[in-house]
Amino acid sequence: MRLLQSIHQYDVQTFSWFLSRKNRKQAVAAARIASFTADGPLYIATALLFMFLQEWQIVKLLAAVFIVERCFYFVFKSLFKRNRPPQAIPGFVSAITPSDKFSFPSGHTSAAFLMAAVLSSVVPGLGWFMYPWATCIGVARVTLGVHFPTDVIAGALMGHTIAIVLIGYML
Repeated sequence: MRLLQSIHQYDVQTFSWFLSRKNRKQAVAAARIASFTADGPLYIATALLFMFLQEWQIVKLLAAVFIVERCFYFVFKSLFKRNRPPQAIPGFVSAITPSDKFSFPSGHTSAAFLMAAVLSSVVPGLGWFMYPWATCIGVARVTLGVHFPTDVIAGALMGHTIAIVLIGYML
């Protein structure tokens, strides 16, 4: 229990430092755009593209990784029930309203790293774009005030790990 309190204290300090930087207004505007790219339509469009190209093995992989990732996501959200920054920090207001109640792990970041791993494995040379994009998603979620740093770190690790395991199994 003490370890979790220490982690939370570190998270709040890092979160507060991060949000106290100059140019916050511009950072929030950029974060809104970045976060929007990970809301879901991009993933559906990607699956539709691979369907159009008749790359059925990739379509099956995308379906499998997202089903497994969402299962872990919902289990961890229900298990940890970590409050989001506005509920955990008195007086703090996030820049957006999140789609669900709990913070750990970051689903946007998890899905972004999952997609980065899958697309990098099936489209050679795409990793140079996908991993920085996924990292921007994690940073955006903290910038918008809906996640603590460890939420996005856990999301990144979860999404990437699930993708790598299933890529190895299915391809």
